[in-house]
Order: sequence, then structure tokens, then C-alpha cells
Amino acid sequence: MSDQRKKFLDSLNLLYYEYHTTRHVFVVDSSGQKDDIGRELTRITYKLTKNNVGFFIDSKQNIIIAPRHKFLVGLKHKFVNMIDKIKNTQKNIYILSDKKVKYAINIPVIEIKYIFQVIDLKQYDALIFTSKNGIEAIDSMNKSWKNLPSYVIAPQTAKSVKSLGGRLAFTGKEKNGNDFAKEICDELAGQKVLYIGGKKIVSNLTNILNENGVFCDHLAAYETACKKFPEKITLPKYSIVIFSSPSTISGFFKNIYWDNTFKAVSIGETTARYFPDNITPYISETTSLESCVKKALEL
Repeated sequence: MSDQRKKFLDSLNLLYYEYHTTRHVFVVDSSGQKDDIGRELTRITYKLTKNNVGFFIDSKQNIIIAPRHKFLVGLKHKFVNMIDKIKNTQKNIYILSDKKVKYAINIPVIEIKYIFQVIDLKQYDALIFTSKNGIEAIDSMNKSWKNLPSYVIAPQTAKSVKSLGGRLAFTGKEKNGNDFAKEICDELAGQKVLYIGGKKIVSNLTNILNENGVFCDHLAAYETACKKFPEKITLPKYSIVIFSSPSTISGFFKNIYWDNTFKAVSIGETTARYFPDNITPYISETTSLESCVKKALEL
């Protein structure tokens, strides 16, 4: 992706639309609230119009970049969608969690267990989240988290904050915890904040914040445990497996045989560092399972 295009996409600050670089389409996440999607659609189309970029909106509210005649582009878009649908249904793409994403098959190899704690959130100025698990965990323990501004690592996490009624203050543009910490250092300098995450932290987020003038505590609100299948299973050759965390890597190899014809897709650079030396994963463009599936469909 060119620097100019990345700068343009970053300026949109998208949550419910994701740009598909190979198809030149802003794909909508229809699970969002109608008003939120509408506001984002307006923001995108306004900036496209301002920059003299042609487009049209299909029946699903996807935004298709259309530099030529809209009717011809629309026909091509429908034809490509039909061909892609046929090809995509023939691929064996696996997600190692229970989240449903079109064209992927779920094989949950991990489970999330909340660690219930009594915590006084009034002592903090802001909250930090790097996954929806932390948000859902604290929501089950203390509803007052919604009163504090939330700083989140990515759009998918931001959606969880908004869906539960939290105060979204900042959405990161980086893919890993270390870079995210650097993004928010200046804005949170001098404040006391709480990072609500898992028992095991795979980044130096809290250390980076504390070293840069942010008083950051860590609340271990959940832990990840690998499931144990009755016996290891074998997937079809040429399968594409999506790994969304270091825990899914451990869970996969405990329960599923790896074949050299497989391809791996990692949700980000941090997870990619935990693969065995003999596996080089493809990295998704954004830290979402939807993005991982899109990457898998391109392989």
C-alpha cells in the first residue's frame, strides 16, 4: 500500500468499514449499529468526493471505487463477486476460535476464563484495552468501566467498547502492543491508567507507558487456556489456518497435525513471532479476523 493511500485511510479513522486493497472496495461490517455505519459512510464518501475519486454504493452499503462508468464497473463488480464466491467456497480456511467469519470454518482450540476481581476504577483516569476479551471481562465484573475513556489498540476492539456502551477515546493504528503504547504515551502522560488484559502479556505495553510518564497498572482480567481434544485431528491438504494469538498456535499444535501443504495467516506481527521456525506466516493487513480471512482468500 502506498504511503499516500495509507495516509488517506488513516485520516478516515474507520471502525465499520475496511478497505480491500486488491478489489478497491470499502467493505462494511453489517454487525455495527445503523447510525454508526451511516456516519462512517458519509465521512468516506465526503472525502472521496472532495478528492475527486469516483465511487458507487452497492445494495449492501459497500463502497466501490469506480474510476470508469459506474454501470460497467457495477456489472464487473457483480461478476467478480460471483466468481469469487465460487472459488472461496472451495477453499479450506480455518479459524481457531468460535467467531464466525464468512468462508471460514471454526475449530476453537482455546477458551477464555475470566478472573473475577474487585477493583476500584475511580482511582484511574483512563482504561487501556488490547482485545475484546478484556472489555467483556471487566464488563462482567464492574459496569463503571463505561464511565472512563477507553484507549484501544484496533477497530475491532473499538467496536466492542461501543457495543457495550463504553466511552471510546482513541483507536490505535499500529498492529502490536509496543507500538500502540508509543502512540498513546503523550496523550496519557501524567495520568493514572489501567491496562485491562490477560494474565499473560506478550508485549511491553505497561513498561513502555511507565517509562514515558504514564502511571500504568495491569489488571489480569482473564486467562487463556488451550483445549485438549480426545485425539489429534487431520485437516485437508492445502488448508489455510488463521492464528489470532500465540495461544492459538499452542492450541493448534496440541490438537491438530500440521502438513507442509498448509499456509498460515497471522493476525499481526506479535503473534507471528511465536511460530515454529519451519513456518513463515502471512500477515493480515489489520488486526481483525475478517482481515485474516481476506488475506487467506488472496493466497
